[in-house]
Amino acid sequence: MTTAFESANLGPLTIKNRIIKAATFEGRAPKGDVTQDLIDFHVQMAEGGVGMTTVAYLAVAPEGRTDRNCVLLSDADNVAKLQTLTNAVHEAGAKISAQVGHAGPVANSRSNRVPTLSPSGGRSPLGMVSHEATEADLDRILIAFTESARNAVDAGFDCIELHLGHGYLLSSFMSPKANSRTDAYGGSLEARSLYPRKVVEAVKEVIGNQVALTAKISMRDGTKGGIELEDSIPTAKLLEADGHLDALVLTAGSSLNNPMYLFRGKAPRKEFAATLPQPLKLGFKIVGRHFMPDYPYEEAYFLPMASQFREALTMPLVLLGGVANAATIEQGLDAGFEFVAMGRALLAEPDLLLRYEAGTATTSKCTHCNRCMPSIYTGTRCTEFVTA
Repeated sequence: MTTAFESANLGPLTIKNRIIKAATFEGRAPKGDVTQDLIDFHVQMAEGGVGMTTVAYLAVAPEGRTDRNCVLLSDADNVAKLQTLTNAVHEAGAKISAQVGHAGPVANSRSNRVPTLSPSGGRSPLGMVSHEATEADLDRILIAFTESARNAVDAGFDCIELHLGHGYLLSSFMSPKANSRTDAYGGSLEARSLYPRKVVEAVKEVIGNQVALTAKISMRDGTKGGIELEDSIPTAKLLEADGHLDALVLTAGSSLNNPMYLFRGKAPRKEFAATLPQPLKLGFKIVGRHFMPDYPYEEAYFLPMASQFREALTMPLVLLGGVANAATIEQGLDAGFEFVAMGRALLAEPDLLLRYEAGTATTSKCTHCNRCMPSIYTGTRCTEFVTA
């Protein structure tokens, strides 16, 4: 695996290898606190050989948290705490990225105790209600993104990954299904992408070349009427032409409408239902198979879609989705992707990359049972091979 473990540039960064720990919500920040448990999680990834680990998910506003157990990056009081995290990862030999965003309709208003916002309002499949964001809301959130970016730089992050995927606020603006606005931010593809592009531009203006700037975007939502390739590829071209991003991270699926489109493999419906209070538990048993269908797992399952982006763009791209085995890492890099991102395989075996590099292993033991997904409420982990 000579290519995978060569150093590579990402904007102003030089990363020791081409493997990034993908953003997977850690479930280790009770009431939004930066805990030692959260620090240890990312230090373990750094010691396990990743070039860069990604902290997920850092919110730019109180209503933009997925729930109350989400770190608020716009809170200046969190800067020093996050700096302890970045220092520890640097000492362990890796770079560290902050996934920054606004959850929009994915936010749990009951937990956050503030109204949830989305481009056009509505109700989610799980019964959560969102309110249409006003222009004043959007102006405030834009400023919150820039303040959060400054805080990320001050906290010592090497990279900022803006979350433009999975039905979060910026992603939902780009969705024909979620965005029915009639103002400047709704209608044509160019109009729907206007607000996310404004956010990217504003963040870049604040951070300059101090750190790398990437964006995670959805290639497809996997839901009828949502983002399709004919939406996402032209949007990616607009982002490339804007010239503010150092790379795009290519993802798919919708957290509220089709989360399994991202993960593939067996849907842990029973395990998820067990985490819900009544009456949501009963409702989930009724709609669970529709909300979380099973998709067959295969290595590099997003590669065919992502290759269309590779053909259309010249900017650096990060491949994720079914990257577990050593041969798959090389396959992605050979296909022209500058980096690959790994998630579940590293939850199962945090030291996997060290063994790949040493040549003592070639495959991951992750079975893609996806029971790690509902563990986000108690500390994200592999429940099959890792018990603590």
